[in-house]
Amino acid sequence: MDTRIQFRVDEETKRLAQTMAESQGRTLSDACRELTEELAEQQRKIITHDQWLTEEINAAFSKLESGQSKFISHEEANLEMEARKMKIRNKAKK
Repeated sequence: MDTRIQFRVDEETKRLAQTMAESQGRTLSDACRELTEELAEQQRKIITHDQWLTEEINAAFSKLESGQSKFISHEEANLEMEARKMKIRNKAKK
């Protein structure tokens, strides 16, 4: 089912936007529809990422609660991260 969106702009804005849309072989309605669809797609990506992040966090807490987590010191974490960065840099040089 389609829905209708209405909004108000001044005449000059409408005229200029309409002229630009027509120069691209589109109607102003087409341009507005495409922008709305792009905005919706961006929001879908945000929602998907938020769902993924929530699942990852819940999995980490489940692992912690079940005793399957391994904690490392801040220094160990930094050393491990530096080693990973160096590996990536070395791959890029090849």
